[in-house]
Amino acid sequence: MKALTRILLGLCLFGLALVAKAEPALLLAEVYRSELDPADYLVSEKLDGIRAIWDGRTLRFRSGNEVKAPAWFLAGLPKRQLDGELWAGRGRFEHLSSVVRKEVPMDEEWREVRYMLFELPDVPGSFENRAEGMRQLVRETGTPWLQAIEQFRVPDRESLKIKLNEIVRAGGEGLMLHKADAPYLTGRSEVLLKLKPYLDAEARVLAHLPGKGRHDGRLGALLVETPDGRRFRLGTGFSDAERDAPPPVGTTVTYRYRALSAKGLPRFASFLRIRQDP
Repeated sequence: MKALTRILLGLCLFGLALVAKAEPALLLAEVYRSELDPADYLVSEKLDGIRAIWDGRTLRFRSGNEVKAPAWFLAGLPKRQLDGELWAGRGRFEHLSSVVRKEVPMDEEWREVRYMLFELPDVPGSFENRAEGMRQLVRETGTPWLQAIEQFRVPDRESLKIKLNEIVRAGGEGLMLHKADAPYLTGRSEVLLKLKPYLDAEARVLAHLPGKGRHDGRLGALLVETPDGRRFRLGTGFSDAERDAPPPVGTTVTYRYRALSAKGLPRFASFLRIRQDP
């Protein structure tokens, strides 16, 4: 009986650990299509940051793992649910990733990080109402590192294109479009769209394929598999250092591409980075 009790207790603790690390339910973006009317959406800059979810007590990555942020950083956040992005400025993703993934946070490094708010999961009604709620919350909280991502409207497709070009020229990644009248949703949905000068996606590394010529003796390409089971070679976009120490088998990488072929494979795929969710 004691042995059975120990087993049941162990299973319960294991189950609790799985729950604690479970990936939170999030709203995930689809890709913008030209036939959609951007006037129905609120538009914002797509930040090159790291998704983070705050439940009022703990800050977590998209993976469900805890962000080891300094106590003062967390103390400045309101005691309610928030969804946003840790950000350190345009073009600083690699630096940001090294800062927020440390087990022991460095105060001076975290002074450069902002928590950019883009959702209030606990507020009913339309996204337009929630956007106003985010602006009001930031004003009331008065925390310098808590900011609401600017939401704006564009009247038509041509204006959207002009704004995209403006953001990209300034060093930004692209735009996000959130349906103005949408309630809070989770899962992949067309109420949230991303618009970039290129497309990106994720795939799991299956194998390292050897290089030839200048790359003899190191990585030539990655054999990767998409979430729906499509396999292809990813052979460009790597630095010399990344070819010498390639992403380990089993890790998830982000790649960019221009379009899909008739067989559903990415055209002109290029390695971008390892997905940095710990």
